[in-house]
Amino acid sequence: MTGRVTARLRPTRIHAGTVKPWPDTVAVEEPLEIRVDRRPLAVTMRTPGNDIDLTLGFLFTEGLITDRHDVSSIRYCDSFDDHGRNTYNVLDVALAPGISLPDTGIERNFYTTSSCGVCGKASLGAIRRRTLHPPAQDSCIVTADVLTELPDRMRTAQRTFARTGGLHAAGLFTTSGDLLTLREDIGRHNAVDKVIGWATKNRTLPLHSTVLLVSGRASFELTQKAVMAGIPVLAAVSAPSSLAVELARESGITLVGFLRGSTMNVYTCPERITHTYIPTGVGTLRDCCTDR
Repeated sequence: MTGRVTARLRPTRIHAGTVKPWPDTVAVEEPLEIRVDRRPLAVTMRTPGNDIDLTLGFLFTEGLITDRHDVSSIRYCDSFDDHGRNTYNVLDVALAPGISLPDTGIERNFYTTSSCGVCGKASLGAIRRRTLHPPAQDSCIVTADVLTELPDRMRTAQRTFARTGGLHAAGLFTTSGDLLTLREDIGRHNAVDKVIGWATKNRTLPLHSTVLLVSGRASFELTQKAVMAGIPVLAAVSAPSSLAVELARESGITLVGFLRGSTMNVYTCPERITHTYIPTGVGTLRDCCTDR
């Protein structure tokens, strides 16, 4: 894994009237510049590691590529610190012959931070994209019992979080609860991009019959990334936003929030979840999950 993921510090610890130095481990946050055909495209603040997955996932979820075949190579560019060491903070993507980015000046709209993945976007309309893999067409079923087990399974696999307590995670599961992959990052949107980038790299898109679990809230942006990858079930341990619920309903995603212990709130398309109360009048996937 290229780059530093954690850093060792010695803060002053104050506890029960005592003051002393204390060893601590924190998550690293560094910029990653993404270039396409040597042209700067985006800068994101991320935790180093799985940078190629992050880049592929970012390009895919932004609708800039459609699959791994659109990319001929990805390599770290020359990027050195004051001591002449490669920082591994610049990646250059070479597109396949015949593939080009939209000529819309998009590079000026792609500065992201660890807390906000869409800062700088020109408008809300600019981040509503059409997916090639509509989740509404996926009629998979998952049991409520399987869903309630996923947070513990994801937490067990969060090795860096266990050392720092400072990273978000995104875990991709089968509907039977098997973990396909897990990625951690200081930015929740980066963690999801790393998961989808993993799928792009391994040519397993679209992600039919899967559950994407995120460690924080379910935002509009994370929901959109799930839509782009054709993920039918998005679950979060915290709350969704109103716009995330709206997009999930429009796109046919089952959106689950507050997945904690044996409880959960199912905001859209509850018929994919067995042993879940389905309100009167909610019928098929088509009835529930498409615009009316």
